[in-house]
Amino acid sequence: MGSVDVSRCSVFELRQYTLRPGRRDVLIELFDREFVESQEAEGMSILGQFRDLDDPDRFVWIRGFDGMEGRAEALEGFYGGPVWREHREAANATMVDSDDVLLLRAASEDGGFAVGVGARPAPGEPAPSPGSVVLATIWYGREPFDAAFADFFRRHVLPVLDETGGEPLAHLRSEHAPNTFPALPVRLHEEVFVWFARFAGEEHLDRHLKDVRESGRWRDEVRPVLAERFARGPQRLRLAPTGRSALR
Repeated sequence: MGSVDVSRCSVFELRQYTLRPGRRDVLIELFDREFVESQEAEGMSILGQFRDLDDPDRFVWIRGFDGMEGRAEALEGFYGGPVWREHREAANATMVDSDDVLLLRAASEDGGFAVGVGARPAPGEPAPSPGSVVLATIWYGREPFDAAFADFFRRHVLPVLDETGGEPLAHLRSEHAPNTFPALPVRLHEEVFVWFARFAGEEHLDRHLKDVRESGRWRDEVRPVLAERFARGPQRLRLAPTGRSALR
């Protein structure tokens, strides 16, 4: 079993891949076997790999870096290295699109993945039985999500999350530094605030979403503020961890 050290991560990628029909499990088997330790050997942290519960052809994963300069070095090392060179054709053959990528950083001092990233099975070891699911909520703003909004999130959103059965994992915002590895596109010129939470199971997550809709605190304290800032409605990703996901 190996654990993931996220204490040094200051920059994160949230990557959403659209895959060819029926090819998701093929990519997950290849990814979990070949692309976890080989990326971490170059200095990045592979935080989580997921099946999208609402789209059978979407694969979602998260990786972290110690900064933008470190990101460039790590990506150059991996994508210029022997593991990717050996397996890239097989990986790319499963994909329709891999360019849906948000570049993020912690929205506050305590906003990174400080908890919940732990041991993963070694390659070939039995995976833990399915259990928890992760919700990633992406809010799109008209203007940058600043420290005042992060404070609002901690004071008004996190209590609702706690009341409705969620375990907060992280809250992140857009990183607008230049893309230090242009060979991999990222979604520029968007203002996003992304929060992650863990639930005991799919039914608990669905109950949470229902309870939030019916929450008086959400209606009175949260929704009016969001309505003023939103550029469009949020995107919610209901995510089931793969067998070797550290976030689970």
